[in-house]
Amino acid sequence: MERYHLAIDIGASGGRHILGHLVNGKIKLEEVYRFPNGMESIDGHKCWNMEKLFYHVLEGLKKCRDLGKIPETMGIDTWGVDFVLLDESGDLIGNAVGYRDGRTEGMDEKVKAFISEEELYKRTGIQKQPFNTIYQLMYLKEKEPDKLKQGKRLLMIPEYLNFLLTDIKMSEYTNATTTGLVNAEKKDWDFEIINALGFPEGIFGELNMPGTCIGGFSKKIKDEVGFDTKVILVATHDTASAMMAVPAWKGDVVYISSGTWSLMGTECDAPDCSFESRKDNFTNEGGYEYRFRYLKNIMGLWMIQSVKSELAPDLSYGELCKMASLEKINSIVDCNDSRFLAPKSMTEEIKKACEETGQQVPQSLSQVASVVYNSLAKCYGDVFSRLSEIKRHDFKCIHVIGGGANAEYLNSLTAEHTERTVLTGPVEATAIGNIICQMISAREFDSLSKARESVFESFEIKEYKPAKI
Repeated sequence: MERYHLAIDIGASGGRHILGHLVNGKIKLEEVYRFPNGMESIDGHKCWNMEKLFYHVLEGLKKCRDLGKIPETMGIDTWGVDFVLLDESGDLIGNAVGYRDGRTEGMDEKVKAFISEEELYKRTGIQKQPFNTIYQLMYLKEKEPDKLKQGKRLLMIPEYLNFLLTDIKMSEYTNATTTGLVNAEKKDWDFEIINALGFPEGIFGELNMPGTCIGGFSKKIKDEVGFDTKVILVATHDTASAMMAVPAWKGDVVYISSGTWSLMGTECDAPDCSFESRKDNFTNEGGYEYRFRYLKNIMGLWMIQSVKSELAPDLSYGELCKMASLEKINSIVDCNDSRFLAPKSMTEEIKKACEETGQQVPQSLSQVASVVYNSLAKCYGDVFSRLSEIKRHDFKCIHVIGGGANAEYLNSLTAEHTERTVLTGPVEATAIGNIICQMISAREFDSLSKARESVFESFEIKEYKPAKI
């Protein structure tokens, strides 16, 4: 019988249930369920609908049952930084407010009153982002203190979904590092920071490494979905899972995990919490086996996703990419400008940014898309240069994983701006990383390096070279 492993990979715009199994050492994938996701306006805030998300988690599990493909293990990954608070009974306190909500505005100044940005980075190595969990918790302390006082446990989004499946609360290292509250050297919660900020110490649970078995389904869930399986605590931060799937990893490779966000960086054995690193806003997120994902957050495909949604929801990304490649507009915007985080209209915001800087203002859909792709590639080139300088290393190639691996025009532009060969694929890197973490736990691979070799052999890898090579 096939040994199936189920990845439930949930992103900001949708989720998928993907089954994986080995055939002659190669990983085979099968998508069995797909569902939409997005923030909803609830009580004046942008929130995740956790009830709806969990409904889809269960529906996908039932689909596995109906197909007769019962997974031996399963694991859930999502985005980072967002969390829920639970009361004594394990019930939600308030809503799961999302990172694009504006509630954290000004909270960085409140945090700075207790700990300087320099000291915070020196201890955690996490880049400053206005939506980091540390600032979300400061909002609760300042504006809704009763909720924080009632809280008995903080769980990140995938940890909460695991709790709903198993009745077991278990915190995971890679996602915890996105909070800005984990000490990079000690690889555990920094309770000196937590206590200095006045956050309740008791809500932070023991951190566990990816690959830990949480347990089986609760009786209620077994009865509903019709089977039981082992729930594995995978690398629950989606970028940490995606990193696991970078094929045949070598130390001189820079990766771009290209999705709603573009995460560009390299894998390191130790954190870099230096002044130079902080100045350029690089981050040291935790990875599998205490590796560090030394990277920079770039606004990513969120911009093109928003433009497509506004102007041409029925057009495929492939068609949009091809249309953009035929345009000759040279305008560039700063992808990391906060104005693009959650604008009322992404299209209009891009036009305004071009007009304000005296550049050609894009008019058509294809022109706007061309500006986005060229701006992203320019940003990739700039980040690549700084990464090379900080690490004092001549990185030989760029490896693009995730949905952006399909964006041929963007990948060609990236090769030109970085002056390096760009390798792309696999597209489903996050789900694959989720699955190989389960396979290692199930002893189908004896190490991450062996699993990565299998990824390289199992999926198509494309190559883009800059014109001068």
